[in-house]
Amino acid sequence: MTNINKVQHRSLFIQNIRGVFKLSQYLKLGDDLSPVQLVAHGDNGTFKVMGGCSWANADDEFNSEFLRSRIEPWLTALFQSEHLNLLVGAGLSSAIQESATGQRPQGMGWIDDLKVCKSEIDAYVEKTAKAAGREKGNIEDQVRSINELIKGLEILVSLNPTPIPPPPAPNPPYRYFPTELTALREELSRCLKLFADSISNGENLIRNAESEAKTKTFNYLINFLMSFSSRAATRDRLHIFTTNYDRIIEMGAELAGLRLVDRFVGNIAPIFRSSRLEVDYHYNPPGIRGEPRYLEGVARFTKLHGSLDWYSSDGAIRRFGLPFGAASITPFLQAESAGAADYQQLMVYPNSVKDRETSEYPYVELFRDLASATCRPNSTLVTYGYSFGDEHINRVLLDMLTIPSTHIVIIAYGDPLGRIMNFIKDSGRKAQISLLLGDHFGDLTTLVDCYLPKAAIDRTSIRMTELLKARGLYPESFQDKSGNKK
Repeated sequence: MTNINKVQHRSLFIQNIRGVFKLSQYLKLGDDLSPVQLVAHGDNGTFKVMGGCSWANADDEFNSEFLRSRIEPWLTALFQSEHLNLLVGAGLSSAIQESATGQRPQGMGWIDDLKVCKSEIDAYVEKTAKAAGREKGNIEDQVRSINELIKGLEILVSLNPTPIPPPPAPNPPYRYFPTELTALREELSRCLKLFADSISNGENLIRNAESEAKTKTFNYLINFLMSFSSRAATRDRLHIFTTNYDRIIEMGAELAGLRLVDRFVGNIAPIFRSSRLEVDYHYNPPGIRGEPRYLEGVARFTKLHGSLDWYSSDGAIRRFGLPFGAASITPFLQAESAGAADYQQLMVYPNSVKDRETSEYPYVELFRDLASATCRPNSTLVTYGYSFGDEHINRVLLDMLTIPSTHIVIIAYGDPLGRIMNFIKDSGRKAQISLLLGDHFGDLTTLVDCYLPKAAIDRTSIRMTELLKARGLYPESFQDKSGNKK
């Protein structure tokens, strides 16, 4: 792409960001009985309420500053819950890639040239995609279907496992399952390679983006992560969950100096461990012996669907060294397998749509972490870019809401299939759900600049406010419009 095209793409992206007020937004905070619809009023970035609500009349006109005065304190209070969890979906990866490159991500794609059982697999993919509420399937559905078909063929060939040349075909011809099973396994490796390449390509586009845009994008990612992880060290650690396979969160945490604690142990080839030890970071203050203190800037991290750099080897799950944005992962897989790259051992499993597949190792451990972290009293879960398309995750969230002191904050750019609204309606716990939905609230730049709490542990402001109140000097935020002290 030429520099002119890059500038044009970047310009179009900026115009889209500036035009975020053209679509309806939905907002629901603590005192709202149901989501309040906001619509743009003119081109000056102001809103009006559709149908009225408890905090605004239908004729009232307000801007993002007014919304911030409602949203930011509410989120700040929720972020100080005893237990705070963040669930990140594909929306974050899409936002980062679009911000850095000025181009919308291509999506997961579709494999048109399946060589074995193409018509059957395509028909099954279409059926399951519609059952999941999607218009069409993607490569994840194809890989999942191939996996299921392989399991079925393994049963059919259990009495004749050796693939040999089939006998002359009768009229009409019959299918020779051992040969099809061998060919299908080869197709699975090819499809997983294409799937992994699409994930790696997204990282590569971000790494090779224009320097200024990339720096700005990662700065927003850093502030996004630190808004959640800026908790006092004496509180329970933030726990980050993601359904993504890429390493964008890991990259942002590394740039932010945020230490991530996961289940992997080791240095050269870290291995996944089932033990749930409460491993943490401590330090010794100068001049104090025997009283270690918790280190700030630490978060727990769980990738629910696997990762681009996870590899199954000798019955164990290992994380291998894969640079962010590598042009190809084949050389690294070859080094891990001491020969040909085996993509079937790569733990980018798009199979978790089916409940039975989440019972397989290591996914059973990962989903136990999700349930144990969220389903406990005084717990808050924030979702960003998660479309509520995974029923096994939604079920955990519904169980979480059965505890009265829990709360879910949903932040999303859009809800094209209506899953988010259906989840709120079907949960029966609207009082425990907050919603920021739309291309204004869901835009990463707007969210960080306007609505998320300050990305720092701000003890100084608290002490200053207490000092001013003790002296009888109230800051402006403690006065009403007439100047009277509150």
